[in-house]
Amino acid sequence: MINYPNNKKTYNKFKSFANRGMKLEEMINATNEYYLEKDIAVIHKKPTPIQVVKIDNTGKSGKIIDAYFKSPSTTDYNGIYKGRYIDFEAKETNNKTSFPLGNLSEHQIKHLRAVKEHGGIAFIILSFNHFDEIYLLDADMVVEFYYSSKKKSIPYDIIKEKGHVIRKGYFNKLEYLEVVDKVYL
Repeated sequence: MINYPNNKKTYNKFKSFANRGMKLEEMINATNEYYLEKDIAVIHKKPTPIQVVKIDNTGKSGKIIDAYFKSPSTTDYNGIYKGRYIDFEAKETNNKTSFPLGNLSEHQIKHLRAVKEHGGIAFIILSFNHFDEIYLLDADMVVEFYYSSKKKSIPYDIIKEKGHVIRKGYFNKLEYLEVVDKVYL
């Protein structure tokens, strides 16, 4: 329940947990800004490629009226850390028992596999919203499940066992490079 100064009482339908309600990508973006400012790593969110069809130029600046996705994008983020190329996808799920692999497209899986085959670091950052837990899943594990799993999902128990918990730091930062250091470097 929330008590406002005018004594009006309102019930909050959301549980109050630290970092809850902040989207995973917003947390990663804030973390990447910190890494860039502190000269730790250069990692950016990739823009989704679009083809602009129609622009309205009547205002001070042009406004896109019509556009479509040019081609399927690969993954959400890429960059460099300690001389190594990093490429990863960020996903959230409200599922309590597994991560549905339908949330990933085959071209993303192929891209992650190719990055690993060429010596890069590739993974998925996965948020289980129900448990307020965030994991780093190595691309090899995800690729293996994608092509071999009959259920087309990765069970939560396997993620807890084989995934790597990402610690949440101050100011909603995700300390995912701590995990990269332990797993890949």
